[in-house]
Amino acid sequence: MFIEEKIKTEIVRSYDVAVCGGGIAGISAALASARQGKKTVLFEKEYILGGLGTAGLITIYLPLCDGYGHQVSFGIAEELLRLSITHGAEARYPENWLDGKGTRGEKDRRFEVQYNPHIFAILAEKLLLSEGVDILYGTYAVGVKLENGRIDHIVTENKSGRRAYGVGSVVDATGDCDIAVLAGAPTDTFKQGNLLAGWYYSIGKEGYKLNMLGASDIPEAEKTDKNGVKTLSDRRFGGIDGEELSEQVCLSHAVTYNDFVKRRENDPELLPVTVATIPQIRMTRKIVGEYELSDSEMHTYFEDSVGMVSNWKKRGPIYEVPFGTLYNSAVKNLICAGRCTSVDQTLWDVMRVIPYCAVTGQAAGTAAAMSSDFSTLEVSKLQKVLQANGVRLHEKDIL
Repeated sequence: MFIEEKIKTEIVRSYDVAVCGGGIAGISAALASARQGKKTVLFEKEYILGGLGTAGLITIYLPLCDGYGHQVSFGIAEELLRLSITHGAEARYPENWLDGKGTRGEKDRRFEVQYNPHIFAILAEKLLLSEGVDILYGTYAVGVKLENGRIDHIVTENKSGRRAYGVGSVVDATGDCDIAVLAGAPTDTFKQGNLLAGWYYSIGKEGYKLNMLGASDIPEAEKTDKNGVKTLSDRRFGGIDGEELSEQVCLSHAVTYNDFVKRRENDPELLPVTVATIPQIRMTRKIVGEYELSDSEMHTYFEDSVGMVSNWKKRGPIYEVPFGTLYNSAVKNLICAGRCTSVDQTLWDVMRVIPYCAVTGQAAGTAAAMSSDFSTLEVSKLQKVLQANGVRLHEKDIL
């Protein structure tokens, strides 16, 4: 049974580039686009930037280095790390990388840091506004209008109602490939499902503390009898169903509360000060790109690389990121960034984190500023712009 609706949606304005999703990937994409002089809008459904990295309290800026002394991710990826600790780090301060104290070998601290989510979100907002990005909070992209294989309008809903925006190109940084689905581009889902998590901050005898309840799972291909993950629940969550997500949030609140009560037995003054305000879901849906990057392709040269990332779980691997993983030519002016780019199921757990989101966000935002047909964009020109803005493209450039 269906309700048939006839809707007239007002077109309120147009932008060169629309970025959908204000997590780290969206921040990076909007920043890169605006710095290329393009009129840029960022649509974010929450009322805070940063996604899982702020509202979700996953506040560890994972490594920009390979664990053997080589910085791998540059450009906006490094800029945002430094921005996040403008007023000091919460933990994991990498003095060997930021202050030049000590060494950077395989037994030393990697180039990562724990930051305060609230300060980081506000600083990111200030930075985007200073670069001329229009930010629309509380705004869902709920539809697209296609013309000749291109998105020419994004339809949104917020407190003002239903509105449409003309667009030249679109960056899908939703984390769930929502725009790709609306536009009919091919996508794939995370087969393994997400574990329950309930990260929260508290204050008590131990001071101000991040309590990390639950985590992402080990990819099926990497599981052994000895490396199982302790889970908070037998449930797994796909992350793209509204009812399921509501159940997940309720369960997350329950484990957070139970942990607080248990900890309070030994610390009667302990109080939670911040709980996650979005579902702590890591992987959901991704684009089926022109190329799918595999976990086995570490240390592989790609002529169309738009940046590099390391493996946050172990030292050594370096992955070049092919431009072909960011788009599918079925929708000419749509490009993806962050955890919804085209990687295999095993590599997804490596490529969902902040450095990768920043690297792909900068590449996607720059490309969106340069073209409205990514299948015909000269990648060499894109690479020159990225290099001019501090990005290193190939492993041979850092060794």
